[in-house]
Amino acid sequence: MVRIGIVGVGFMGYTHFEAATGLKGARVAAIATRDQKKLAGDWTSIQGNFGPRGGKVDLSKVKTYADYRELLADPNIDLVDLCLPTGMHESAVLESLAAGKPTLVEKPIAVELKAADRMVAAARKAGVPLMVAQVLPFHAEFQFVLKARETGKYGKLLAAHFRRVIAPPKWSRHIEDFRALGGWGIDLHIHDNHFITLLCGMPQRVSARGIVSDGLVNHVHTQYVYADPQLAVSCVSGGIAAAGLQFAHGFEVYFEKATVLFSAGTIGGVWQVERPLTLITNDGKAVTPTVKTGPTPKSGKEWCAAFTAELQTAVNAVRQKSEPQLLSGALARDALRLCYAESKSITTGKPVAVA
Repeated sequence: MVRIGIVGVGFMGYTHFEAATGLKGARVAAIATRDQKKLAGDWTSIQGNFGPRGGKVDLSKVKTYADYRELLADPNIDLVDLCLPTGMHESAVLESLAAGKPTLVEKPIAVELKAADRMVAAARKAGVPLMVAQVLPFHAEFQFVLKARETGKYGKLLAAHFRRVIAPPKWSRHIEDFRALGGWGIDLHIHDNHFITLLCGMPQRVSARGIVSDGLVNHVHTQYVYADPQLAVSCVSGGIAAAGLQFAHGFEVYFEKATVLFSAGTIGGVWQVERPLTLITNDGKAVTPTVKTGPTPKSGKEWCAAFTAELQTAVNAVRQKSEPQLLSGALARDALRLCYAESKSITTGKPVAVA
């Protein structure tokens, strides 16, 4: 049994706690938070941009720590799951690795690229797995595209376009919070950069246009330039949508023998699947493939099923003493590197080589 310790009980900590109920061979054994109400099981103050509000939680079989360092020192914790604010990632990750704990940290790995470099280097030196919870590849629609590319079932990948946009959340009006996120060009768009790198590899250059506010990218249109001049990959992402467009994401992926489409989002407060995952083949047929993310949490709700699949991958890695590609700390760092290259391209008006 892999025993998980969750550090930080905000919305993501709550999401991971719920998702863990569907795990095989693992359970949440401890949590750490400075909030005394949450330590007592009152999570009613928790709310996010998807899924239900928090409620009353039974922690009778879970150790509780007000200081996360006590959780790191607990010999009965096999996997540390860090769900802290991004600005705390580096220090907590370095402490967890120094304690010899396989570590999963929420995305983005960091805001500063040098911090991400230090974290990856520390994991390598310690010989301890560092995993970053980039959840997008664990969503069924995105899994389908990755599998299609890996198997070559539909031939060569020819082109792809991705979209991920939001309206500015109310809390982003506070510039301190917004800066801590690194702007939507990091906090939101890093999902796309991570997935594009998984699907297509690291591009040679990026050419981007967008909106930079106070030194932070808030909206970006990017063309990813690869050695193959006929591979066309692009993305639009940002946080400038009108208030009624709370969230939207999707893709168009073109293979030699098929085109794959998907589009969904929250519009006017209602979740709408505008285009369910659709496979269009050269024989003129269009079908909706049957896909399943993975185990469903015991709550029976699908809202955190992708997180269950993500956590199961981390648990399996602890057993195998490995670092899975989908959760690779180095890959997450490279996605952040792309974000900085895009920012430079926007501000200089020129294509930028990816270092």
